[in-house]
Amino acid sequence: MCGIVGYVGKDECASLLVKCLKRLEYRGYDSAGIAVFEKGRIKTVKAKGKIAEGLQKKLDEKCPHGTCGIGHTRWATHGEPSDINSHPIGNGRVSVVHNGIIENYREIKESLMRHGYGFESETDTEAAVKLLDYYYSGDPIDAISKMMAKVEGAYALGILFRDFPDRIYAVRKESPLIVGKGRGENFIASDVTAILDHTKEYYILEHGEIAEITENAITFYDASSGDTVEKEVQVADWDIEAAQKGGYEHFMLKEIHEQPSALRNTISPRIKDGLPDFSECGLTDEMIRNYRQIWIVGCGSAMHAGMVGKYVTEELARIPVNVDIASEFKYRDPLIKENDLCIIISQSGETADTKAALELANKAGADTLAIVNVVGSSIAREAKMVMYTNAGPEISVCSTKAYAVQCAFMYLVAFKVAYAVGTITEDECRKLCGELCGIPDIVAKCIEEKEQYQFVASKLINADSLLYIGRGLDYALSMEGSLKLKEISYIHSESYAAGELKHGTISLIDENMPVIAVATQERLFDKTQSNVKEVKSRGAKVVLICKEGAAVDEASVDYKVQLPGIRDLLMPLVTIVPLQLIAYYTAVLLGRDVDMPRNLAKSVTVE
Repeated sequence: MCGIVGYVGKDECASLLVKCLKRLEYRGYDSAGIAVFEKGRIKTVKAKGKIAEGLQKKLDEKCPHGTCGIGHTRWATHGEPSDINSHPIGNGRVSVVHNGIIENYREIKESLMRHGYGFESETDTEAAVKLLDYYYSGDPIDAISKMMAKVEGAYALGILFRDFPDRIYAVRKESPLIVGKGRGENFIASDVTAILDHTKEYYILEHGEIAEITENAITFYDASSGDTVEKEVQVADWDIEAAQKGGYEHFMLKEIHEQPSALRNTISPRIKDGLPDFSECGLTDEMIRNYRQIWIVGCGSAMHAGMVGKYVTEELARIPVNVDIASEFKYRDPLIKENDLCIIISQSGETADTKAALELANKAGADTLAIVNVVGSSIAREAKMVMYTNAGPEISVCSTKAYAVQCAFMYLVAFKVAYAVGTITEDECRKLCGELCGIPDIVAKCIEEKEQYQFVASKLINADSLLYIGRGLDYALSMEGSLKLKEISYIHSESYAAGELKHGTISLIDENMPVIAVATQERLFDKTQSNVKEVKSRGAKVVLICKEGAAVDEASVDYKVQLPGIRDLLMPLVTIVPLQLIAYYTAVLLGRDVDMPRNLAKSVTVE
């Protein structure tokens, strides 16, 4: 959740740390702070609120000077957002920035209090700080190793020891952390995007490893044995321009406009000779034919992409597909077995609940296929097979292009599976792949129809609640549309299967409850239109999203958004555009912070 940076080199680092932290605010923005070595002492500046509102104002008044330091932007777990609960947290000898959760912090705290330690904050992090201090006797690696042996949970730490003002230390267990390799300067960061304008070279810190970093050297240790570890340098394939707004008002809007190119980058390399090609991950037709069933697991938008995958795969391949919310998967004791395929979807590749689901599937002996965006992420490395979405960095907390490319992968999987099991012919598969390749151009055209999305948004801003309805694939899309609206506009919204309205939910409908009806599936259109008439007769203002030329009963609809008429099966890749942009313009009209909505963070690395 939180964002960590660290720098050691020849340059003044306070402003550098802040600049890097701003690129990590998507990970949390309840508070922020830095700690810098100044004349042999650790000077800390931190404040509640977003960087521009709190930390930057304090630094403008008094800024520490030094060339070695760490920084943090927080998504609060233990302790409310406040100056005292902000990171870095230290005691003069040791200073720490922390991402993750220390599960046994209460026991550690109680034990240390018996040894005379006092605690000021409400954070779990302070337990790790004081434990490091307790074990420290001049050897940082020894103290960190002993601390790790006692601490339970998932965490990444950046650490300063007062006695070593020319270096920073880093350690990782589960939570993501990389070490950037520069020239006469080195870094730590939660995400490579934070340091891209300094270096593209980095190392992935593995679980149970410690990094000791000076301006000219990086040394890795195994925490349990103390032995040094040799690591292979990675090279980021993103440039700094990809992580900047590029003239758009918000990252979300930029990333919506990037969807056509992101879709091409995902689809084109996976279609060879007109057919889906999964040779990069090793998924063969013979393997597919031996699977009993398919599981798809994800959180939030990733799970919604999985719902699209379920509908499409079951329709084409006629084999059962289970879609699970990752946070429920491991606790419901799922009946997953050796001859199953489990598809794990995660933009970051570090989502804690999704990673736990992957571990369970691996333990059960199932084949696991990770669909992720971040190369070298935990889920990518731990799955038996992996395919990268190639979407580039997604900075806005609200997922748009990541969802679109995850859906595209679901189509590729469905085509591959259906062709392998023989439920579609080679000619049918080639036709489907050809139509999928044409989707990016259609998406690009839909994005440009902004006036109609702005008009619909202007009619929603006074609503306290909204309802999204749809059937089949349209229901899967309505879930994602509802999530987009609520997370950035703060208007309460729910999605509901249109046929279920009469089983209770229709009691909520009145003139103050707008309804967005998604009706792009021709064989279900009349059924959905009957549900539209039901809500209209009870006073609802209705927005209908449908294909061009659909036989709409105009009297039952207040506003209509029409989309190009393509094959029903592929409509979700097009329909998502108006749902994203209606949510975006609604939030903008309401004056919301679109890229950093309250209480949220991009990468959820804690359960």
